[in-house]
Amino acid sequence: MTPRSVDERPVAEGGGGVAVRPMPDADRGGFVERHGLWGDADYAAAAQLRRVLDEQGIELVRLSFCDQHGSLRGKTLTRDALWGALRDGCTAPSSLLLKDTSGKSVYPVFTPGAGIGIEGLAGAGDLVLVPDPGTFRVLPWAQGTGWLLCDLYFPDGTPVPLSTRELCRKALTRLGGHGYELTVGVELEFHVFRTVHDGRDPARPGAPGEPPVVAPLTRGAQLLHEEELDSVDDVVHLLHDGLTALDLPVRSIELEFGPNQLEVTLAPRPGLAAADAVVLCRGAIRQLCRRNGYHATFMSRPLGADTASAGWHLHQSLVDSMTGENAFVSTVPGAVLSETGMRYLAGLLRHAAAAAVFATPTVNGYKRYQPFSLAPDRIVWGVDNKGAMVRAVGGAATRLENRSGEPAANPYLYVASQVVSGLAGIEEALDPGPPTETPYAAEAPRLPGSLMEALDALERDPVFAPVFGREVVDWFVTLKRAEVARYLAEVSAWEQREYFGLF
Repeated sequence: MTPRSVDERPVAEGGGGVAVRPMPDADRGGFVERHGLWGDADYAAAAQLRRVLDEQGIELVRLSFCDQHGSLRGKTLTRDALWGALRDGCTAPSSLLLKDTSGKSVYPVFTPGAGIGIEGLAGAGDLVLVPDPGTFRVLPWAQGTGWLLCDLYFPDGTPVPLSTRELCRKALTRLGGHGYELTVGVELEFHVFRTVHDGRDPARPGAPGEPPVVAPLTRGAQLLHEEELDSVDDVVHLLHDGLTALDLPVRSIELEFGPNQLEVTLAPRPGLAAADAVVLCRGAIRQLCRRNGYHATFMSRPLGADTASAGWHLHQSLVDSMTGENAFVSTVPGAVLSETGMRYLAGLLRHAAAAAVFATPTVNGYKRYQPFSLAPDRIVWGVDNKGAMVRAVGGAATRLENRSGEPAANPYLYVASQVVSGLAGIEEALDPGPPTETPYAAEAPRLPGSLMEALDALERDPVFAPVFGREVVDWFVTLKRAEVARYLAEVSAWEQREYFGLF
């Protein structure tokens, strides 16, 4: 990772705008400085972090990284141990990157190269978690506790190629080389239930175990109904207070169409900061709800959600690095998008089938692609049409909204997949064709009907391996195929109903 300068990222305010002071000499000279992993802005943010801890009496700090599945992993350090971690990082086993969603290691960890050909991952050896001090937050719901996101390095100081945050940064850096920066806005749908029983059973240790037993929270079928939203006002205030105290850019908390379904929207931010915000937002919502007797899930289509699955609508636009202007806005009267915007859009469409793995990475998420459901089922674009996969927002569009994602997606991979696809469209001067007015009847390729189809599409696509690395694409496909294999081996309730009495 290239060290960041003061101008590349503002220092986090964490403690309410306290003054910045330089890092003491004692905090230098370790792993971080030796390998040049921080720039001036990082050292300034670390100095401010130290002062916030002093002023607010923070005694514990969670050091977390986002794994391949979009879940946070890491350790909680004491205040005294944190100073060493700011110099030298802290360690975590490399096998965490080789597991599927059940927590099972897919690769033979205790063989040379861990069966993946990357020597630093063999033997469940240590990776180094290096805190990004600009991400520091004080947790409003956990007494005396802070939160830091981390980047992953090998002990020799080289970035771990399977770090999804680094993959996103790499894609954004490549975009910057073409003179653009990405701005991302987020609409994240999810379901909240009342918890009856947390599902833990001492007779069934390990994972995955039984899901929690839950009760309904809202009736559904009444989109944006004020009285129904008022009936869950406790949840609305719980989330608002927690997310805003965490310094996340919350714009709204809304009642969605489905039973027990809500949505949170986040104000636009630069690409990496937006992905960071999604990781923190999802973790915060789940933790806040669990502590208060609720169960929040970002699973796209839980049982009982037949009327409305949950999606993640990713709004994106490019900013010209030289002028600061929105590169999607056309100067031609009557044109929906600029030439750059049209080419970027064409790239999103051309590579949508392959990018589906990153936008919708679970078996469950593909059950959301239903006709006439406000979720897309085919690869088309439209002008302000919410049935299309990509929606150009407004007659003279300022942004594109990809409506194909599920809320469980790893945000770094989802954002990176958009950049890789859109940039390919710009480089190849692709044409998206005319917009559709009948998104569910259009003669257009369908989105993959299953995770299995999406994995096949990713393996065939020519643009992702050159950017991410062939080993990265193969790694992700292998993990997901293991997940699919476990799914196919499971006898479902549908099979039992369909065949047990008939044959």
